[in-house]
Amino acid sequence: MSTVPITKLGAEMLKQELVRLKTKERPAVINAIAEARAHGDLSENAEYDAAKEKQSFIEGRIADLEGKLGSSLIVDPATLNAEGRVVFASTVDLENLETGEKVTYQIVGLDEADVKAAKVSITSPIARAMIGKSAGDVVVVEAPSGLCEYEILDVRYV
Repeated sequence: MSTVPITKLGAEMLKQELVRLKTKERPAVINAIAEARAHGDLSENAEYDAAKEKQSFIEGRIADLEGKLGSSLIVDPATLNAEGRVVFASTVDLENLETGEKVTYQIVGLDEADVKAAKVSITSPIARAMIGKSAGDVVVVEAPSGLCEYEILDVRYV
């Protein structure tokens, strides 16, 4: 199995979710199943069916998180020294050359991506266009609205 990059913060978030699922959600759904069983006939028991479905989802998510954490390569941006180039986990300040709008994005793994928090996935068009570039370079991004040109103003490893 190949390794998947993830930031240190992203790995911590996945670990917290895993702990919550194992310590709170799993025991709660087990209790819900036991309670539904106590109501009698399981063939027409909607509570039992719902609890079993939720249990299936929780177990699937636990397996998914364990797999992701087991195959992840944790990258701490503070320890990077990419000589000013845009790499995974770096934070990049950009200026849209058409509108003059300035934005800042951190390049993160798929599970961490959140545009509202200025975190873009390594697989996104803007991240792919920036990888390997440095401050002062112009990148062309193919967006749904057409081509956008951005100038890289600064690259930070924080």
